[in-house]
Amino acid sequence: MTTTDEATHTGGPSLFRRFWRTVAGNVTSALLWPRLQLAMKAGLAAGIAFAIAPFMPGSAADYPYYAPLGALVAMYENVAGSMRQGVQTLAGLAIGVGLAFVLFILGSPTPLTVGVVMAFGVILAGLPKIGAGRDWIPTAALLVLLVGGHNPDQFSFGYLLQMGAGVTVGILVNLLVFPPLHFRAAELSIAELRLALAQQLWDMAKALKEGWPPEHEDWSRRSDALAASARSVRLAVEKADASRRANPRRRLHPRDIDLDYRNLRDLERVTFHVQDVTQVLSDVIWAKDTPFVVPDEYAAPLADVMSAVGDVLRSLQEESPDRQLELSEAADAAVKALTARVGAEETATDAPSAVESILLSLHRMLRVAKSSAGRTQL
Repeated sequence: MTTTDEATHTGGPSLFRRFWRTVAGNVTSALLWPRLQLAMKAGLAAGIAFAIAPFMPGSAADYPYYAPLGALVAMYENVAGSMRQGVQTLAGLAIGVGLAFVLFILGSPTPLTVGVVMAFGVILAGLPKIGAGRDWIPTAALLVLLVGGHNPDQFSFGYLLQMGAGVTVGILVNLLVFPPLHFRAAELSIAELRLALAQQLWDMAKALKEGWPPEHEDWSRRSDALAASARSVRLAVEKADASRRANPRRRLHPRDIDLDYRNLRDLERVTFHVQDVTQVLSDVIWAKDTPFVVPDEYAAPLADVMSAVGDVLRSLQEESPDRQLELSEAADAAVKALTARVGAEETATDAPSAVESILLSLHRMLRVAKSSAGRTQL
């Protein structure tokens, strides 16, 4: 464990430093380049939309402020999402305008008829595949009623045309001005999770060689964090996958997303087994109602095997395929040797051993690692 890790358990200045790091981390995340890039493109799209809004035909020119609104609505973190969100929004607006006209056909708006139309708007918002347009159905109907006044036809025409123009501008800006590809984030998240899983195995191996109960126990509380990291990796890979759709830059920056998904599935399986080992070892050390033990004579050999499997996981990120294979074969041989020894020897205690369960999980990790070994990304 590092000194920094130990310091976070103390009070006073350490708590302040931890708070400051959290705040600084959140601010930094909010100001990352993708967010700044999206903000600049949104501003550009809104400005262009507002510039062309006065040139819309007929009464539409009287409502120029809806064009930049449409541009902002269509601005999304990837091109395909921008197109989908823009189309869904326009569909929702059209449905909402239609609802408002139904109300005008029934006569002058009253509290009762407005309430009924709004209720129908909320019902229609539940239509399948309406997506981002669902919130605009009652909104558009209400705007026609409140802003359209005695000229609902003119307002509706201008409203839909200006929003459509803005959505078109937003999609074009997102398509033509550095359309984002989130490949790097997916690559980094996969690498970070691999190293985190390796570190977890190394820390547990270290605990096995310490006097029991071990002095350091941070590793025993990381199971949920590892699961959360695996979920974050899946989100990053899915985001990278979505960013390449309808993106012209994908031809200049090819990437095998299918390989990322295979690596992700492997990491999710390894995470499950690492969590299992973490839980078993934690119960053996600290749970009073657990009958299982790790016999003293197997603690050090098990730690060595665990470290070897951690080295294999690290090698998938940092070593050549030949080195990966070498480490994997060595770790596999160590697992098999210790398994054979456990099965052949009598232990000094009558309590059931947890070593076999841990070795089985380590064997499964190696099997997954072997399927990942040698994979390269374009």
